[in-house]
Amino acid sequence: MRAFLFLLLLFPLIELAVLIKVGSVIGVLPTLLLIIGSAVLGSVLLRVAGVATAWRARERLARGELPEQEMLEGLLIAVGGGLLLLPGFISDIFGLLCLLPFTRRLLVNKLRQRAVDQAMRQRAFADDLQARSGQTRPNVIEGEFEHRDS
Repeated sequence: MRAFLFLLLLFPLIELAVLIKVGSVIGVLPTLLLIIGSAVLGSVLLRVAGVATAWRARERLARGELPEQEMLEGLLIAVGGGLLLLPGFISDIFGLLCLLPFTRRLLVNKLRQRAVDQAMRQRAFADDLQARSGQTRPNVIEGEFEHRDS
């Protein structure tokens, strides 16, 4: 948690340093044009990829299936578009990784695998707690009843 907070605070400084370095190598105007171009590209890709993902999700819902893949892809598209809208080159690289279909699917599969592993760990922990307390199954009282009208 502390490492994440440290990186979150350090990220703008690194982004600014890269921006200054690129500006000193290629010039101020080309750097500004690259930043504006990446923001425009991000908004266009966000719109196109978002609409395509929404249509795929709608088709899966029409078939009666749960669109979990499309939901995760939509989340990564939103994150990628937001990163492209931020000024800076490092955020643009991560934004493009989230928007390109090949890397987006790899990231979605990684996220799904991580969620499955986390669910298995939580289930194993809950089963372990039940085994320690001696409750392997819930108490069931069997009986019969009769419904009488008054």
